[in-house]
Amino acid sequence: MKYGVAVFPSKQLQDIANSYRKRYDTKYAKVPPHLTLKEPFEMDEAKVKDLVKYLREVSASANPFTLNVYKYSSFYPVTNTIYMKAHENEEMISLHDNLNTGLMENDSEHTFVPHITIGQEMNYDELSDVFGRLKLESISHEETIDRFSLLCKLDNGIWTVYETFMLGEKGNDAS
Repeated sequence: MKYGVAVFPSKQLQDIANSYRKRYDTKYAKVPPHLTLKEPFEMDEAKVKDLVKYLREVSASANPFTLNVYKYSSFYPVTNTIYMKAHENEEMISLHDNLNTGLMENDSEHTFVPHITIGQEMNYDELSDVFGRLKLESISHEETIDRFSLLCKLDNGIWTVYETFMLGEKGNDAS
């Protein structure tokens, strides 16, 4: 089964993202706006119990972090993706690194760029037009992230929350 780890921002930021996603993101109906901390990976369902235990340990030792979204950007020419870029900070990077080591270590396809996707799989003309307009707009949003979620991909392609983990909370290891 396919899994991933992400944080979901506040409804306010999700509403901003969705105002673009419903028009420009082919995966709009498959997953809510999110910041990916661990790229999707395959794992045997028999190992998920160990994965959850590991994620409890990671979350207990991590601190909440500030999500500061400050501009619109694009991954063009690598992919035709537009996103809201977030500032990196020590707590976020530490959490990302811990989620990509140990039990969850594997080669990442991409360098970690903290972002929330608002458009993907766009044709070049549409990408150029939309991104050209967004570069003229400003965005400034800050909030505290105090949890992350393990997601699993269902047979219909929709991602759903398997379990959520509170950052810095020692009580996460209760079964």
